[in-house]
Amino acid sequence: MDLSDFTFEPQLARASTIPARWYTDPAMLEAESRKVFGRSWQVVGPACDVAAPGSYLAGEVTGEPILVTRDQSGILRAFSNVCRHRGSLLAEGHGQAPVIRCPYHAWTYSLDGCLHGQPEFEGVEHWDRSLVRLPQFPVETWGPFVFVNQDPQAPPLAQVLGAIPREAAEIGCHMEQLRFSARRDYVIECNWKVYIDNYLEGYHLPAAHPSLFRELDYARYRVDTFRYYSSQIAPIRARSGDGARRYEFTGGGNRALYYWIFPNFMLNVYPDNMSSNLILPLGPDRTLTIFEWFSYGGAEVAQATIDFSDEIQREDIKICESVQRGLKSRNYTQGRFSVKRENGVHHFHGLLAEFLGA
Repeated sequence: MDLSDFTFEPQLARASTIPARWYTDPAMLEAESRKVFGRSWQVVGPACDVAAPGSYLAGEVTGEPILVTRDQSGILRAFSNVCRHRGSLLAEGHGQAPVIRCPYHAWTYSLDGCLHGQPEFEGVEHWDRSLVRLPQFPVETWGPFVFVNQDPQAPPLAQVLGAIPREAAEIGCHMEQLRFSARRDYVIECNWKVYIDNYLEGYHLPAAHPSLFRELDYARYRVDTFRYYSSQIAPIRARSGDGARRYEFTGGGNRALYYWIFPNFMLNVYPDNMSSNLILPLGPDRTLTIFEWFSYGGAEVAQATIDFSDEIQREDIKICESVQRGLKSRNYTQGRFSVKRENGVHHFHGLLAEFLGA
């Protein structure tokens, strides 16, 4: 993949965005699958599916099949979900099983990834069953999520998350106590990076999100960047009699926190609920966004809250699909950044260039 058309400029005031081709070229998505998604912590499913001994969960990361198991002693592991014999997928969905059985030729694997048995294999020369095992990957859980990283040299998940767990807990969001409420999937006709770019700045709030703009103190809205994530600090405005409000706090100390974890996972933390947003590329110009809402251990998240998030999401979809169409123009190559408002997007582009080797 030729990346010579972009050199990352660390000085925001001098920097330009990544080229339009990075959002439209199918070859770019192939490179990202290996070098970005294949080397970062990725959510592959709900932690509750592999909470019990003897359980398993099948998922994928940009087309790469992943299998997570918890053996009878309680150890959590992650493997390639591909049989070592002829390449069949081993498992689908989630469940309980003493061994993982390939549906093609009935080879079986223990929950620790070792080959357990293979029928009718007598006479095969230079064969040692004890040496056959599924490729293994780092795996961790955090709150309701299972994360897998296909890079054996990856930093621990806690190092990537940094201060996020502590800061979220300070406004009431304790990840280990979250209760799932609802999920909605949205398929968007844009490159996955267009959606990430849009999430990482509040610059478009006044023009594109009138309802959300009424909730937040835009003058004090800021983005802080860290090694592998960024946080958007959005103070919630006190009541001022300026129309209907989603949050009716009388004090000015309440706030919302928006976290982005490289490359494609977001958390939207409010005083009474948390939503996650997982961004999955379906193609160079097609993206799946998975929204899930969680309450803080009490009642279900209110339908009004979900509807409010849905309203904002549909506004973002309209923007992102418009941007994708514009990026295909012969008359656009790159843009510049607002120093005041777009440091989060610049940070994302820098990490992309780093992981891709640009």
